[in-house]
Amino acid sequence: MTHIEINPKRIRPAVLDLVAGSLQIGQVVVLPTDTIYGLSCLANLVKPIKQIYRIKKRDAKKPLLILVSDLKMAKKYVAISSVQARFLRKVWAKNQPPITVILKHLNKLPHELARGSDGLAIRLPKSKFLIKIIKKVDCPLVSTSLNLSGEKNINDFSKLNKYFPRKSNRPDLVIDAGRARKRKPSRLIDLRNEDKPIIIRK
Repeated sequence: MTHIEINPKRIRPAVLDLVAGSLQIGQVVVLPTDTIYGLSCLANLVKPIKQIYRIKKRDAKKPLLILVSDLKMAKKYVAISSVQARFLRKVWAKNQPPITVILKHLNKLPHELARGSDGLAIRLPKSKFLIKIIKKVDCPLVSTSLNLSGEKNINDFSKLNKYFPRKSNRPDLVIDAGRARKRKPSRLIDLRNEDKPIIIRK
């Protein structure tokens, strides 16, 4: 497990290259998000997706969310009507809090993400760093909280070996940008029925 500290306000190109390269070879990476730290991998690779489930001891029936670089990328993977697009432009605006939406997926990504559901959770992050990474790998990223399933989010990287004692069930790379800005995950809205959005998590 490689641990690298960065200044989130001054990201060196070498760091972007390292993270992108790690993701492209199928590694699981700890990344700072616009909410809490998350475990990430490329959303089109089954092996690291399964590894994330093992690392977190996550219920295999629970789906994962993906991060996209813009609305255009989102449209490649989920069905978005004109009404839904207008809603997303509003809630994904820079001045809005982080919001994840569930939309009907287009079956372009491994079924391990949706876990039998017709919906896929998707978010446009506020983090410029994350957006740069997503654009560089040209693929959505899986993102799920850095923790053991059902337990508190991990924000102290000195204790990662304690949380993940087995070397085979640890992240491959940790990008440390200091303490997370927030301790709570994003809001979650089910947008599959464009006439009746359902707030799942406030």
